[in-house]
Amino acid sequence: MTNQQSVFDSTGISRRAMLERAAGGFGMLGLMGLLGKKQLLGGESIASLPVHPVPRAKRVIFLFMNGGPSHLDTFDPKPALKQVEGKQPSGKLYRGSKGTGFMPSPFRFTQHGQSGMPVSETLPEIAKVIDECTVIKSMHTDIPNHEPALLQMHTGNIQPIRPSFGSWLLYGLGSENENLPGYVVLRPSQKIVVGPALWSNSFLPARHQATSLDTSDMKIETMLANIRNPQFGLAKQREQLDLVQKLNQWHRDKRPGEAILDGEIAAMETAYRMQIAATDVLDVSKEPQHVHDAYGRTPFAQSCLLARRLVESGVRCVSVYYTNKGNQPWDTHTNHNEGHKKLCLDSDKATAALIMDLKARGLLEDTLVVWGGEFGRTPYAENKKKEKAAGRDHHSTAFSMLLAGGGVKRGYSYGQSDEFGMHAVEKPMHVHDFHATLLHLMGLDHTKLTYRYSGRDFRLTDVHGDVAHDIMA
Repeated sequence: MTNQQSVFDSTGISRRAMLERAAGGFGMLGLMGLLGKKQLLGGESIASLPVHPVPRAKRVIFLFMNGGPSHLDTFDPKPALKQVEGKQPSGKLYRGSKGTGFMPSPFRFTQHGQSGMPVSETLPEIAKVIDECTVIKSMHTDIPNHEPALLQMHTGNIQPIRPSFGSWLLYGLGSENENLPGYVVLRPSQKIVVGPALWSNSFLPARHQATSLDTSDMKIETMLANIRNPQFGLAKQREQLDLVQKLNQWHRDKRPGEAILDGEIAAMETAYRMQIAATDVLDVSKEPQHVHDAYGRTPFAQSCLLARRLVESGVRCVSVYYTNKGNQPWDTHTNHNEGHKKLCLDSDKATAALIMDLKARGLLEDTLVVWGGEFGRTPYAENKKKEKAAGRDHHSTAFSMLLAGGGVKRGYSYGQSDEFGMHAVEKPMHVHDFHATLLHLMGLDHTKLTYRYSGRDFRLTDVHGDVAHDIMA
């Protein structure tokens, strides 16, 4: 008997038994190698587990119309309003300022595409791509005030205490690109109502926080200030960073479980890699003239173009905010008709261009595009005496959202509001249902996507949410 054999015999385990027990471990070594890179990219790969649905989309672009666009003047025509024009609403048809009574849309609706979907004349370009879209006409949320409605649309909660939708996505799916952030926010203004709480990681690990870029000036050195080292090249910086990271790791080993520290260490590594990758992707000037012409030259249009470049490079989630110095441009309390028309002129062209650009590049099939705001507008006017100055108030009990690509049905209308556009009456979709549906399209079961914090399991939809399977192709 050899010395090696006597060792095994002394523990009561033969060589045959040892090999049988260790066989599974050999396979795990290979599996760990495969999963290691995914962990490096910042995700736990929850969707790879068999409890989650098959993903229809890999990435999402949320075009957010700050202030709340009017469903009555975009995708949900209500001819019955003409019959009650000027009459005062009451009971369930009234909330807020009565003003000059019911106010029908002055804009003509016509049917478009093979689907025959009705679209307002203020959205002629979206009308051309409506056969690529699903329109949800039965959205509703809890509170008709900007701050809580914005928070609920982004985080599922009316208070700034929960992670954003994009952070949940990054937590569940990780990133497809190790050289860029997995979640990017594009905002053409420094000032947005609520602000960073809309894209916060909250109690999720710090690496799931969004990277926010001000796109009012698209120059690389403005969007990514101080991204380049003024003294050293990449090789020298790599040496410095390796040394710093070793010190960081030594520091971290003494403080296990510090998620914020982990996030800071990861951010330094990402910042180094971004010097090449990000400066290339963010440079929209590399796009040909006809592409710029298709999107338009406004801050929102250029942000939409940048969103396409980002998802094309593996960014998981991009939010594009339609905002300006007024913070809430779609909040048309006064002069609604003229204001709405001007806003649509910009948003319409860029949105349609994005959808068609993604389709032409073969990306629309697995890229989900979402267009909408935190709520809609009332079917009656606010308290303004002059008709030309009449506005529409906030409205949370019925509004519309547009979706394209990413596994949704093409040319499909989901749900209905009542004859005046006041309440969602057919297949009502609460924000929790909306989030559950978006996660499902991305391959995540909203009931399984949980994170334990402060003694309980949290999820984006809390204890609510039903998936709207009808909108899925």
